[in-house]
Amino acid sequence: MEALLQYVWKHRLLPLAGLVTSDGQQVEVIDPGLHNRNAGPDFFNAKVKVGGTLWVGNVEIHDKASDWYLHRHQFDAAYDNVILHVCGVIDTDEVLTASGRCLPQVQLDVPQQVLDHYEQLLHADQYPPCYKIIPSLSPLMVHSWLSALQTERLEQKTEAIRERVKRCEGSWEAAYFVTLARNFGFGINGEAFEQWALSVPLSAVGHHRDDLFQIEAIFMGQAGLLDPDSVPSRYKADALAEGYFTRLRNEYLYLQHKFSLQPIDHHQWRFLRLRPQNFPYVRISQLSQLYYSRQASLSQLVECQTVKEITDILDTHATPYWQTHYVFGSESDHSDKNVSLASRRLIVINTAIPMLFAYGRHKRDERLCDRAFDLLEQLNAEQNHITRMWQQCGLSVSTAGDSQALIQLKKEYCDRKDCLRCRIGYEYLKRVKE
Repeated sequence: MEALLQYVWKHRLLPLAGLVTSDGQQVEVIDPGLHNRNAGPDFFNAKVKVGGTLWVGNVEIHDKASDWYLHRHQFDAAYDNVILHVCGVIDTDEVLTASGRCLPQVQLDVPQQVLDHYEQLLHADQYPPCYKIIPSLSPLMVHSWLSALQTERLEQKTEAIRERVKRCEGSWEAAYFVTLARNFGFGINGEAFEQWALSVPLSAVGHHRDDLFQIEAIFMGQAGLLDPDSVPSRYKADALAEGYFTRLRNEYLYLQHKFSLQPIDHHQWRFLRLRPQNFPYVRISQLSQLYYSRQASLSQLVECQTVKEITDILDTHATPYWQTHYVFGSESDHSDKNVSLASRRLIVINTAIPMLFAYGRHKRDERLCDRAFDLLEQLNAEQNHITRMWQQCGLSVSTAGDSQALIQLKKEYCDRKDCLRCRIGYEYLKRVKE
C-alpha cells in the first residue's frame, strides 16, 4: 500500500477533497518533489504550502503514521529536513524528528477509482493485465515508452558486461568473448557457456591460435567434455574406438598441465529437449573455428557499420570432426553446421549491439552508442512468445528495438507486477472508470 501512496503523491492523483493536516491546516502541493528510491526520505526537494506557509524540503510517506517510529526515523538525522509526513492512516498524534521538531501530518486517501484499477492490474486473469487499454494508447506515448525501455535494456546489459570486464581483470576483449559465448548457449545453456568462457585463459590459448586442433582441445577440455564420464554410455565404446576423442583428450591433458587449467563440471551442460545442432559440442566447435579464423575480435566489431558486416564476421561453421558428428562416437550425415543467418542476427542483438553500447559508454564515444541504436532499427523484430503476446494486444512490433523494449517490459515490469513504474500502468490507473 505504501508504494501506491508514493505513486499517488508522485503523480498528483490526489482526492478531489483538499488535503488537510491532522490539526486542520490546509495543504497545497506545489511540487511533490523528486522520488528517492534509495535510503532516506521518499521525496526530495518538495514544495508544499501548509496553512498558507510555503515549505521546501523532504516528504516521507508511510502506510501508517506509527511506521515513523517503527523505522526509527526519530533517531536519524537524515530525516531532519522532512517538512511533511504523508500517511495512509494516522494512528499516532505526534511524530518527532531527531532534532525534536514535530512534523505536520496529512492522511492521503487513495482515490477509489485509482484503487479499483490498481486491484484490477494486480489480480487480472488475463496477461498482460493492461491489455484492455493498449489499442487506445497514443502512438507518441507508446513510442516514447518503448524508446525508454530500449535504453533501459541496453543499460542493464551494459552493467552485466562491466561485471564481466571486472572478472576478466579489465580486459574488454575477454569480456566480449565471454558475452559471445554466453549467447552461443541460446538461452538454455547460456549460464554454462559463460562459466566455460570465464575458465578459458585467452592469453594462454593465444599462443596456440594457429593450431585449430589445439584450440579445440583446450575449448572442449575446459568444458569438461573430454572427461570420459561425460560421453553418453551408449556412445563411449565407439568414441574411444574412433580415436578423435582420445587424441583431443591427450592434447588437452598436456596443455592442462602446461597452463594449470581447471575445467568446469560437465554436468552443467544441458542436452534434454535441445536440437542436435544446439548441442554444446557443436557450439563449442563453432566457437573454436571462429576464434581460429581471427575474424570476430572486439576491434573488428567496432569497425562494423551495418548488420551485414557484423553477421559476416560472425559467420562460422563446425570443425571437421563435428561436421559428421553431434556427439563423440555417434556419426551423422555430413553437414558444415554453419551458424545460421537467423542465429547470427540473434547474436547481433544480444552480443554485438550491447557490446558496442557498453564499449561506447566506457570510451565516452557517443558514436558507438548511437550505432547500437541504429543497428537495432536495421534489424527486424524477434519472433517469440513475448512479441506475439504484445502483437495480440494491439502493439506494433516492427524492429529489434521494439522487440527488445517489449521483452524488457514483460520481464522487468509485467512479471514483477511493477505496474506503478510502467507508463502503460500509469495510463490505466488514471483513466476514468468505465
